[in-house]
Amino acid sequence: MENILIIGGDGFCGWPTALHLSQKGYAVTIVDNFSRRQIDESLGANSLTPIKSMNERLAAWKEATGKDIAFENFNVAAEYQRLEELLAELKPSTIIHFGEQRAAPYSMKGISQKRYTVSNNIGATHNVLAAVTQLKLEPHIIHLGTMGVYGYDDDGMEIPEGYLKVYVPGDDNQIFQRDILYPTNPGSVYHMTKSMDQLLFQFYAKNDRLRITDLHQGIVWGTQTEETRLDERLINRFDYDGDYGTVLNRFLMQAAVGHPLTVHGTGGQTRAFIHIQDTVKCLALAVANPPEKDGQVKILNQMTETHTVRYLAEIVAKVSGAEIANVDNPRNEAAENDLRVSNKTFITLGLNPITLEEGLLEETQDIAMRFADRCRMHMIPCVSTWTENQRPGVVQDPQAA
Repeated sequence: MENILIIGGDGFCGWPTALHLSQKGYAVTIVDNFSRRQIDESLGANSLTPIKSMNERLAAWKEATGKDIAFENFNVAAEYQRLEELLAELKPSTIIHFGEQRAAPYSMKGISQKRYTVSNNIGATHNVLAAVTQLKLEPHIIHLGTMGVYGYDDDGMEIPEGYLKVYVPGDDNQIFQRDILYPTNPGSVYHMTKSMDQLLFQFYAKNDRLRITDLHQGIVWGTQTEETRLDERLINRFDYDGDYGTVLNRFLMQAAVGHPLTVHGTGGQTRAFIHIQDTVKCLALAVANPPEKDGQVKILNQMTETHTVRYLAEIVAKVSGAEIANVDNPRNEAAENDLRVSNKTFITLGLNPITLEEGLLEETQDIAMRFADRCRMHMIPCVSTWTENQRPGVVQDPQAA
């Protein structure tokens, strides 16, 4: 049985991935220090769905399936020796790295959040790469990145899967071809750390021939997967606060509690999306299809569809009757943009994408309504701003002018 180590396996994507891979027959070990839960406490926020302790979660999984998932509690970014000892013991065939602070708004909240995001995210990534190299292990390292590393400046190009062919003029009218990483254009400290991850991966793939897959994921919506539905104690996170709540889940929760749908700016920002069930399927496909030791990072775009924020709000308003409120955009970004993304590899590997029209939007809405009494209304607005002169507040809907 193959050993898989999942760093950050208590989180929104990590937990359902751990269950999915365990169900598929892998021996799964989770490493987590519960930093996401601790951030909730510091913010006064909570998951809309009640999250059980790790012991209760693992016991419920054992009761539901007869399968064990091991757990280790430590900080991968700060406790290098424990990481090295665990890797030497497990010798995992695959390491899945979710262990990073994942919210752009939180990373822009203040100086302490900026510094934490950089030290945690870069420290965790480099510790994994350094430990694997030091121990002379040969696992397949899978990292959950983000489409946001490319920014949203609307250059009109389809974003490829990782690499871009460039032609550089040289002496004597010669033209040299190079394959370079598609240029990043991060829009937050969080996205900057993911861009820096790319360079770390590129170096270790080239220098030490590590096999690395970097998954550039879109915004995740939904909450439940086939595995988390098996027992109430296995339920996944549902973040709705202004720092961690993803836009579609936020809209569905706001509709459930009678709050206007908070559309930032004009709502013309186009984003890539993927359902949480497709996230775990993509991770399983990545595990089953490791790259060769060819000195390059395998980069895959993990998304299934693109929509504007305005369109998402209109969908939710139509099914729920909620009002739409345009508010100041706390981000420093273009008001309107287009987005074209290639996801050919996952489609070729057999992914059959879940889309907004396939009923799971209703399921997520039902969960939002079921746990609406847990909502802390003061956590709904996004108060983390990108620059000092930005302050969120209601503005006139430009479409109504």
